[in-house]
Parts: sequence; C-alpha cells; structure tokens
Amino acid sequence: MNGGGKDVKRFWLGAAAINGLISVAMGAFAAHGLKDRLPAEALDWVRTASTYEMWHALALVGVALLAGRGAGKALSLTGWSFLAGCVLFSGSLYLLALTGWQGFAFVTPIGGIAFLLGWAALVWQAIASPNQR
Repeated sequence: MNGGGKDVKRFWLGAAAINGLISVAMGAFAAHGLKDRLPAEALDWVRTASTYEMWHALALVGVALLAGRGAGKALSLTGWSFLAGCVLFSGSLYLLALTGWQGFAFVTPIGGIAFLLGWAALVWQAIASPNQR
C-alpha cells in the first residue's frame, strides 16, 4: 500500500475493525468461556493480548484517517508495524494461552518490537510532516 487515497484508507480502516473485533471476541471468550478452563496466568496472557490489540486497532483508525490525507512512507510503516504487532504479539499470546506451547513465547517479543517501531514511525511522521492537517 502506498501513498494516500480511498483504497489505502479503507484497507487501514478494515484492518482496524478486524483487530478490534478479534480483541473483543478473545477478551469475552477468555472471560466467560475459558475462565474455568485456563490457569490464571493464561487468562492474563489473553487479557494482555486483547488490551494491546484493541489499543492498536484504535491506532489503526488514526492511520486510516491520516492515510486519507495522503501521508507518506512513515505512516505506511506505522500501519504495517501496528498490524504486524497485532498478529505477532497478540496472536502469539492467544495461541500460547490456548495451546500452552511455549514456542509461541519466542514470537511475542518480535510483535512488541513491531509495536515500538510503529510508534517510532509515527514520531517520524509527525516530525517529517509538521503541516499535516
């Protein structure tokens, strides 16, 4: 996805909506359907994953709004990093909680780094485009 335009804006809005939906679904599923089946530690992993995913879903709404104004490479990096973080960080924690397989724990920090990269790219966007409305 490059540049601005309606297609880019729709893509990021769709990504935001999907991640928001998954976040609410997983949080509710853990709180109501799994609370008696998972250990407290696993429920905490789902809660953490759901919280981070929701915040970044909301951040992707912001990316969609800015993308509609023709923002550049830094904003694109922000969106892709947030999306990668949702998949890698939150996804690995969901899978770790549901399967118990510790191999997923090695992916989680990569997702965390993706989130950090996204926020750093947003700083870059703010500095590089001071006149953005």
